[in-house]
Amino acid sequence: MFEKIGFGRRGLARYACIAANSKGRFYEEDESPTRTPFQRDRDRVIHSTTFRRLKHKTQVFVYHEGDHYRTRLTHSIEVAQIARSLARALQVDEDLAETLALAHDFGHTPFGHAGEIALDEVMKDYGGFDHNAQSLRCVTKLERQYAEFDGLNLTWESLEGLVKHNGPVVVPGMGGGRIPYAIAEFNELYDLELDRYSSLEAQCAAIADDIAYDAHDLDDGIRAGLFDLDNLEELPFIGETLMKVRKQYPGLDAKRVAHEIVRRQITAMVEDVIRTTVDRLERIKPDSDSDIRNAGRTIVTFSDQMAITETAIKVFLYEHMYRAENVIAVRENAQIIVRNLFKEYFNGDGQMPNDWELDWQDASRRMDDKKRARLVSDFLAGMTDNFAIAEHRRLFDVTPDLG
Repeated sequence: MFEKIGFGRRGLARYACIAANSKGRFYEEDESPTRTPFQRDRDRVIHSTTFRRLKHKTQVFVYHEGDHYRTRLTHSIEVAQIARSLARALQVDEDLAETLALAHDFGHTPFGHAGEIALDEVMKDYGGFDHNAQSLRCVTKLERQYAEFDGLNLTWESLEGLVKHNGPVVVPGMGGGRIPYAIAEFNELYDLELDRYSSLEAQCAAIADDIAYDAHDLDDGIRAGLFDLDNLEELPFIGETLMKVRKQYPGLDAKRVAHEIVRRQITAMVEDVIRTTVDRLERIKPDSDSDIRNAGRTIVTFSDQMAITETAIKVFLYEHMYRAENVIAVRENAQIIVRNLFKEYFNGDGQMPNDWELDWQDASRRMDDKKRARLVSDFLAGMTDNFAIAEHRRLFDVTPDLG
């Protein structure tokens, strides 16, 4: 099986997204003589302000709990590494897969999913909040550093993959449904074909995200003392791996045992995805990236057995980590901070900086509550954990403890 995969020494497959055939950008630009369109997309993502902010946005733990826990930035880099490995093996464009992996968390709020839940709650009367849609908003509107346009002006393929890496936004052939505000707004200007599946590159980035956080949340959970190695014994594959490591390296310290489990887990999942995807591609026999989008299902997937294992890991992490008593307490306090900040900015009691405040005043003069709410939402979503805490301390006498 593996003799058929790519190692970066062969050309791209017919079903890959070919950079030279890109559908282009929303704003026309001259192409680079030294980089492909997808390389330029990757570089623009890395040099963006939003990417740098990921350093101080957390996955599960708040920023000051320890230097060794994953942040959105380290997670995104880990996802990019796995996505590139998958893309190379499947002979599709590594630069596009890397772009999508690095940008996939752009829309996340401070304090992880807790912040997103709170922001969606306060935005329910103004179109709601969705982190995937916010990622699109970041790269098409909120990044403001180029002279000729707002956003990063990424290629159509990068925008499409960012929006649809988890599958079609609307059910193919059915239409309708609730499309997140930012996606619906942009799609009116630039059709991203919301009822079709995404490219193989985007699917590589999507499953790389699952592989990365399954493995590394186990590692972070052990570091945090939320569970220990013995708790992993009943997990499919993980328990077997634990037994093999202990047998192979008797007396090995827990930190190294955990690392061995994580690295073997990632390797096994990556190899499983490659085997499963190669088998599907041989059956489907796609001749173009369009055939991938019209396949009617996701092609880059786990095998049935590995999917059962992956689900069991998610259930374990939900029970032992995401729902741990001290983690829940932090999440609840984080949501209080987000709700308080939104109310303070929306009402005008907490002044926002520079152009944000000028835009807020303009929306207030026009009595446009929806625009004012979206402006506050954009400002809040872009905050790092530590900036959100600092702002709450500036505006309120008491700030919930996230320690």
